Amino acid sequence: RAEIDTKTIFRVTRIEKPNIIFENDDLIVVDKPPYINSDEIQRQFKPAVLLHRLDRETSGVLMLVKNEECRQKAIKEFKKDKVYKEYIAWVEGIMTEPIDVDKPILTTKKNNRAISNVSSKGKPARTEFFPDIVSGGKTKLKCIIHQGRTHQIRTHLRYIDHSIIGDEQDGRRRAKRVMLHAYKVRLLGMEFVADEPKIFKDFQ
Repeated sequence: RAEIDTKTIFRVTRIEKPNIIFENDDLIVVDKPPYINSDEIQRQFKPAVLLHRLDRETSGVLMLVKNEECRQKAIKEFKKDKVYKEYIAWVEGIMTEPIDVDKPILTTKKNNRAISNVSSKGKPARTEFFPDIVSGGKTKLKCIIHQGRTHQIRTHLRYIDHSIIGDEQDGRRRAKRVMLHAYKVRLLGMEFVADEPKIFKDFQ
């Protein structure tokens, strides 16, 4: 039986609750906190189902659908790449010019974990990166994704050697959280925005 030292200090991180950004008869759109699985959000808003997913560590716009008719319409928009998805990220290194990464991504499962890499055997994926602020060897970016593959932004940023700050898998610089936030989505003539977290604004 293992015993814990009485001097051990535990730090409990409070996980925020998702805030509803928008709701009508078809959709519920929430601002997902970091460090909560998209599936857990779905359980909280049953019987609505997820229209897409965000990584566990990523915060921001997450959409759930209430009926099959709306789900099918939305899926068609996703398949045609007609859904605008904009993220905010703080990354390692200095980026002064926009970069457009159009590289296929292959995702494999290992030990019940998804691993994504740029690969000629992968599915098409394109991400546009626009630098916003450069400060202390790091850059704040606007990221616009097309297709929407698993870990797409992380994978493309790693490929160009600008890993997301706070990402233990890819990044080197530590932070209180993974510095990636789903800021804006446009779908079926509607626009949804999840306000930029305070830590992103102050992270300089």
